[in-house]
Amino acid sequence: MARISDVAARAGVSTATVSRALNGKSTVDRELVARVQKAADELGYQPNGPARNLRRQEAAVVALIISDVENPFFTAIARGVEDVAHEVGYSVVLCNSDESAEKENRYIDIAIQERVAGVILSPTATTSSVGKLADRGTAFVAVDRPLPSQESDVVLVDTRLAARQATAHLVAQGYERIGCITGPVGVRTADDWLAGYRDALKSAKRRSTTKLVRRTEYKATGAYRAAVELLGQVEPPDALLIANSAMAVGVLRALQEHGIRPGRDVGLVAFDDAPWAELVDPPLSVVAQPAYEIGTVAARLLLARITDNTRPPSTTTLGARLIERGSSRR
Repeated sequence: MARISDVAARAGVSTATVSRALNGKSTVDRELVARVQKAADELGYQPNGPARNLRRQEAAVVALIISDVENPFFTAIARGVEDVAHEVGYSVVLCNSDESAEKENRYIDIAIQERVAGVILSPTATTSSVGKLADRGTAFVAVDRPLPSQESDVVLVDTRLAARQATAHLVAQGYERIGCITGPVGVRTADDWLAGYRDALKSAKRRSTTKLVRRTEYKATGAYRAAVELLGQVEPPDALLIANSAMAVGVLRALQEHGIRPGRDVGLVAFDDAPWAELVDPPLSVVAQPAYEIGTVAARLLLARITDNTRPPSTTTLGARLIERGSSRR
C-alpha cells in the first residue's frame, strides 16, 4: 500500500505539502495540488480518512444546499462546486431545500452533526439557521442570494440590471403591455427581477401596473397558473418576462393551450439559457447567468474560508448576458 512519503517522492515535494494539498489548503498552488493528486492517483494512495478527520475534527466533505436541483441553473452551480472540490480531494453532498426553511434547517443540522468541512447554500427567504454554522465555526458561503441576517462570503448575479436590460429589449421591439412572472415575495432574486422590470418601464416612461405582474413559486405549475390568469384578462400582455427556465415551461404550455404563438403573438424572454431554449419554435430569448462560474467561485471562497475563517466576508457580483432570439423579436 502506498504511503504519503511515496506520493511526496513521486511528486517531488515534501510530505507536509502532500498533506496540505490533499486536505484542500488554499496556501498550496493549484498546479502543485494537481501534481500531488496525479501522483496519488498513479500510486493508488488513499489518505487515512478516520485519522485525518480526527486531526482536523471535520470530514473532507462539503454540503451544498440549493433550492431545486431540477432547475438547470442550480444543476450548473452544483457542477462548478463539485469540479473545484474534487480537485483538492473534497466530496460534495447535495441537498434540496425546495425553498423550505424547515428543510434547510434540517440539512444544516445534519451538516453540523456529520462535521462537514463547509456549507454552500442558496438561502431560503426566511432562513434563520445559518447562525448555528457561525457559532460552531463551520465555514459557509451563500450563492444566488445574500443571507438576510448574517455576514458571509456571497456570490451573486446582478439580477436587477439583467431584468432591466431584458425589459428594455422588449420595449425597443415595440411591445406595449409587457408582463412579468417572477418568484415569491421576499425572495431576493425575485424582488430584484421585479425591480429591474419596473426600472426599465420607468426609464421608457411606461406605467407599471400590478395587473401585468404575477408572483408565484419558482416552478412550472405556478408559472402556468400565472400565465393563464394574465392571458385571460381583457387586455392581456403582448410580451412576458419570466424569472427562470422551469417557469418558462409552464408559460409555454399555457400559450399552447390558448393557441398563442411565442414570437408572433406574444414576445418572451426568460432567465437562464436551458439546453432546450434553442430547440423550441421560435428559439427562446434568454438572460444567460454564469451558473457554473457561480459554483466555482463559491467553492474557492469556501476552501479559503475553511483554511482561514478569520478572513473578512466578500461579495462577488457576476454579470448576466441577454441572448436575443426569435421569441422576443417582432
